[in-house]
Amino acid sequence: MASQFLKDSIFWIEVEKIHPNPFQPRREFEESKLNDLADSIRMYGVLQPLVVNRKEKMKNDGGLMVEYELISGERRLRASKLAGLEQVPVIVRSSDQSDREKLELAIIENLQREDLNPVERARAFHRLVTEFNFKHGEVASKVGKSRVYVSNTVRILGLPEIMLNALSEGKINEGHTRPLLMLIDRPQEQENLFNEILAKRLNVRDAEQAARRIAVERARKHDSGIDPELAAIEDKLKEFLGTKVRIEKKDGGGKITIEFFSDEDLRAIVDMVDAKSSGMLSVSAGTGGAPIDDRTKEEIIAAENDEDLYSLKNFSI
Repeated sequence: MASQFLKDSIFWIEVEKIHPNPFQPRREFEESKLNDLADSIRMYGVLQPLVVNRKEKMKNDGGLMVEYELISGERRLRASKLAGLEQVPVIVRSSDQSDREKLELAIIENLQREDLNPVERARAFHRLVTEFNFKHGEVASKVGKSRVYVSNTVRILGLPEIMLNALSEGKINEGHTRPLLMLIDRPQEQENLFNEILAKRLNVRDAEQAARRIAVERARKHDSGIDPELAAIEDKLKEFLGTKVRIEKKDGGGKITIEFFSDEDLRAIVDMVDAKSSGMLSVSAGTGGAPIDDRTKEEIIAAENDEDLYSLKNFSI
């Protein structure tokens, strides 16, 4: 009964007693937006309570000291400090929550508010997988997304740190990560494309075209004996699956080798193949139409409905 009372009640707590959530996935807080929120709080107060855990600590003199650990609402807490508030409204959750539950709550709140940038979201998903042994499908069910969406989001972390920083800072957008990931096994060409995106301010469509040109040029220089038609098919499979693909032709047949780096990676590849098994997948080496820009209104709507970032329909074949 007491825990239910705490859960359903709002208390006013001194801001200096509230400490940040160590599992907060968000690291970037835009100063101008914090100042705007602080101005609003000065005028209207904190409209939505923060959520905290109650912690009791032993003092040196043997007495008890009460502190609070923030579960959600760090942006409101920071803005409240800027606004000069001494107390903020909070809802006190039971203190027996596990570290995993704290991380889940922090991630879900930020995702619902769309407060995480793509890199923070990817790192949060990765942390659930590596530290708490979640499967990609379990993460997907927690955040209301598809397993493929989670797997492709985590793949962003395969980019070099300089590119991840550019993504966090908004110098490139999430659409640009696709052509960059196409060149994951060609570091110098990947870096060249990244620099070109920044220097020329390439949009996603232009970046995809540049990545294709690199793939075509490399296919032409291919010295392993694979003919141009098979080289083009190999590169298109790489683009679609987001991983290394090798085609070896033998008398009367051959074999295709697809690399994966974990069980979840393999499942994500199978999911992508299954999703296109209705006939949408084509690896013909013939030329296609103009590349589709994923920044169009239709693509954005599709992305909000868990569209696969590496969907073949986003590329011309």
